[in-house]
Amino acid sequence: MQKYTLLYIILAGIVALSLALFHYFKNSKSMSKINMLFVFLRFISVFSVLLLLINPRFEKNTLSIEKPNLVIAIDNSSSIKYLNQEAKTIDFIDELSNNNNLKEKFNLDFYTFGESLKNTDSVTFSENQTNIYQAFNQLHQVYKQTVSPTILFTDGNQTYGNDYQFITNTYKQPIYPIIIGDTVMHSDLKIEQLNVNKYAYLKNKFPVETILVYNGEDYISSKFEVSNGNTIIYSEEMNFSKDTNSKVINFTLPANTIGVSNYKATIIPFENEKNTVNNSKNFAVEVINQKTKIAIVSDFIHPDIGALKKSIESNEQRSVEFLNSNEILNQINEFQLIIVYQPNNKFKQLFDILKSQNSSLFLIIGTKTDLDFLNSINTDFDLEITNQTEDYQAELNKNYSPFIVDDINFESFPPLESNYGNIIFSVPFETVLLKTLNGVSTNETLLATFEKNKRREAILFGENIWKWRAQSYINSKSFNEFDNFIGKLVQYLASNRQKSRLNIEYESFYNGSNNIIIKAEFFDKNYVFDTRETLNITVVDNISKESKTFPLILKGNNYQVDLSSLAPSAYTFTIKASNENLSKSGSFQILEYNVEQQFLSADVTKLKKIATNSNGSIYHIDKTENLVNVLLSDNRYKPIQKNNKNTIPLIDWKYLLIILSLSLGMEWFLRKYYGLI
Repeated sequence: MQKYTLLYIILAGIVALSLALFHYFKNSKSMSKINMLFVFLRFISVFSVLLLLINPRFEKNTLSIEKPNLVIAIDNSSSIKYLNQEAKTIDFIDELSNNNNLKEKFNLDFYTFGESLKNTDSVTFSENQTNIYQAFNQLHQVYKQTVSPTILFTDGNQTYGNDYQFITNTYKQPIYPIIIGDTVMHSDLKIEQLNVNKYAYLKNKFPVETILVYNGEDYISSKFEVSNGNTIIYSEEMNFSKDTNSKVINFTLPANTIGVSNYKATIIPFENEKNTVNNSKNFAVEVINQKTKIAIVSDFIHPDIGALKKSIESNEQRSVEFLNSNEILNQINEFQLIIVYQPNNKFKQLFDILKSQNSSLFLIIGTKTDLDFLNSINTDFDLEITNQTEDYQAELNKNYSPFIVDDINFESFPPLESNYGNIIFSVPFETVLLKTLNGVSTNETLLATFEKNKRREAILFGENIWKWRAQSYINSKSFNEFDNFIGKLVQYLASNRQKSRLNIEYESFYNGSNNIIIKAEFFDKNYVFDTRETLNITVVDNISKESKTFPLILKGNNYQVDLSSLAPSAYTFTIKASNENLSKSGSFQILEYNVEQQFLSADVTKLKKIATNSNGSIYHIDKTENLVNVLLSDNRYKPIQKNNKNTIPLIDWKYLLIILSLSLGMEWFLRKYYGLI
């Protein structure tokens, strides 16, 4: 407590006593007991008020000992099980967790990682992907301000993500890798990578690229084959040696049947090859009958046009051509969808043809659009012309019903430049995106769709959508989310499917290591998204005829189910609504492939590098005797004494108020009792 505060308290006591004495003895010469009691009560009341005003405080120092953390990160991927190391790993984890000396010196924090990091010591070795870099990146966010040496249980084999050997540039804690698996490099022949398009077109040939890798010293001969069912449709003899240890094979296969075609690529194992799982890889191609051709029509160049082309053509089923308002007239019948970008009066003939053919249209309106022309030729909506523009951001309408729209964080996207003014529709329409201004919804339409006479039309009231694609990449490190959004819009406009209250979204085939997610939307009779319905999916294995039923979980603006637990096979499914007689069916295939089975031994080189660069040390799971002693004797991991200085009030104001209330109440009651008031 400061000396000035103590002085104020003494002065407050003198003032309170003086006022009490002055009030009760100015007209009385006696020192009766009752007057002395009144003086005491008045003193307490005044002194309490003055203490509340002074609010005296003092500093309290608290010493505490903070132990360093010992982070134990465990690779929970299935590769540990395939290497037959799960028992040894669990035993050593139990040994660490029960070591009293470690508990006394460290705070033990257990994590497991596969696709993501989890704060738990329960290991199952069942995850199908490994991202070591992401695990360290998340640990860095938690322990960047502390001393936290890290024990890493892993085979060092990462299946996706950034290269973790450079994580020591950001993760500044000492790392002690525990190598799980064989450290001896065995000779191995494998299919390193297989690249193929997801779609092919009937009666065409589709390209396949395969990268084969050999790790070994001897000269070997093998044969590469691709089979479709029991039929070998491509083969080639291969020779490998220490110097010639990789080959790239490019070939084409025919697409003769509509639907999903399954293939198996195999490199024949050499004699006594230890790991033959990585000698084969399944892949599939969906053969479609035709390609959707789309025209973007504009009389001037704008970045939006290029961004739309990139997004649309990210799906191999679609192709885009740029045309002006004159070139399109002679080719209009070649396209399944026309995108008109900021039209003017030169587009009149094009609009007349589209209207006469009852063709679908995607119209984009911006600052260079001739609004007078649009109002003159259009009967579906009317735009108020103010000759002013405004920058509007987007907000997803979660009740949009024609097709599933995922929220790709539209609120974070840069604003689009749009014409200021009301929009009046003369036809029933549905809003996909709403306009927001400075974070406040305007309840005005930014993107809308409508159907009229079996014709579908979408209208975007803003330009600079190229900025959205760029921001989507910044948000998710990929263009996929934005491209999928544009792809769904184009697919809706180019198809003639009727509106449904139950919509489903799924792929024709999935790779075995990927998440298998099926999405659904359910709408009430007014086509408002209904969160009250219970949806269930029944999946039937076409080979074993085994049937399983799973509930769909509500997530955001759709229902989802994760079917990653299903074994590779061909499946049919039906999604049913529990409270109404609505259902949708479909089929998909899961290809047999587990990336975690592709590894034969631990990646010792990278683990040694992160141990060296972080000033840690490396151990094998069979030779960990010295690890505990190293951790206990390392002078870098000492407890830290911390002095916490807190400023706290001398007297709690609540207690002062209680004392004040009691003293005033007693004084009033006694004065009333003795007839002084």
